[in-house]
Amino acid sequence: MTVTRFAPSPTGFLHVGNLRTALFNYLIARKAGGQFILRLDDTDPERSTQEYADGIQQDLEWLGLTWDRMERQSERLERYNAAADELRAAGRFYECFETPVELDLKRKKQLNMGKPPVYDRAALALSEAEKDALRAERSGHWRFKLDQERIEWNDGILGDLSIDAASVSDPVLIRGDGQFLYTLASVCDDVDFGITHVVRGSDHVTNTATQIQIIEALGGTVPAFAHHSLLTGPQGEALSKRLGTLALRDLRAQGIEPMALLSLMARLGANEPVELRSSMDELIEGFDLSQFGSAPTKFDVADLGPMTAKAVAALPYEEMEQSLADLGVPAAIAPAFWEVARENVATRAGIADWWALCRDGAAPLIDAEDADFVATAKGLLPAQPWDGDSWKSWTAAVKEATGRKGRGLFMPLRKALTGMEHGPDMSKLMPLLQKHRL
Repeated sequence: MTVTRFAPSPTGFLHVGNLRTALFNYLIARKAGGQFILRLDDTDPERSTQEYADGIQQDLEWLGLTWDRMERQSERLERYNAAADELRAAGRFYECFETPVELDLKRKKQLNMGKPPVYDRAALALSEAEKDALRAERSGHWRFKLDQERIEWNDGILGDLSIDAASVSDPVLIRGDGQFLYTLASVCDDVDFGITHVVRGSDHVTNTATQIQIIEALGGTVPAFAHHSLLTGPQGEALSKRLGTLALRDLRAQGIEPMALLSLMARLGANEPVELRSSMDELIEGFDLSQFGSAPTKFDVADLGPMTAKAVAALPYEEMEQSLADLGVPAAIAPAFWEVARENVATRAGIADWWALCRDGAAPLIDAEDADFVATAKGLLPAQPWDGDSWKSWTAAVKEATGRKGRGLFMPLRKALTGMEHGPDMSKLMPLLQKHRL
């Protein structure tokens, strides 16, 4: 069975970069009829908060990315300790005592000598007495001893990849304060939860190479890995500087429609064009990981505006019926009101503005040169309630009385009734106006 996971750290709110990873893993699992696991990587007690954990779940629920189960790494520390003991027993785990300053000096020295800045494994040469002396001064951290051979795998997006483990530092898996780092905890979880596919950003490629060896050292099955390109801004600029404005919670507050966001993210960077989908089933059916490439993918938040407007316009009346009732739109005119409003709003929030206009009328917008014309038109305005013929009959009467025609006839009348220069077909809007202020 296909099992995927999305593993955010509850140290901040989700942003569009996180969403790309979550969505790909979700779609893969659902298309295969498998499982999608939400895993909170909360081993950092100082930065992980319940507020962020709740926020992650709220964002995913808003988008309809439902999970089959949720796991917290903070509840699995015993398992990680057992894995560490297993690696020690196998001779693949060793204690190191260099401080960050000492490590930095080593890296600079290697770079100055034209060598790759790889940990020199000096700790392996320490005697037990030397280790005891160092332990009295500082806490040791633990590294995984890589087999210095070429690590190869077929990446679901990048194709055949190969990394020489000798060019990579032995990864630190446990910090000096005893905190388990991402790599060991993630590997244990992937092994225990039967993860079959891992899709994540291309910045994890080197990390994947080391994880493959750790998985094998723990007797696990290596999942299929795929690394998607990273998002940039519309001009190719780093997106990380703008993530504060691209948090999912902020997009939700701006009225962005879930299906607009999902439709964009499910095709952005793929060979096929972005198309607005009407349902999650359509997204699942149309998703194909092989369509994505390795080039950086440009994301422009401005693209979400037109897609949101299109998504709102596509909503059927049945889906909006309760929302319209909550606004106070009478059931007798609600279907007709929705047909008018749906094509004239940028977000759902705009529906309330259109109902306010229909319910209360709008302050007339009258240019000085049209004042006499509008005064004449007001005297010819038929009594309410209006119907589908009211606009035609009124404008015909005004035309006959004033001689105006075309834009000079229709625009001042629209502005006088609605206070706006643009909007729906007046023959459809006029019957919906409960009041007017002309």
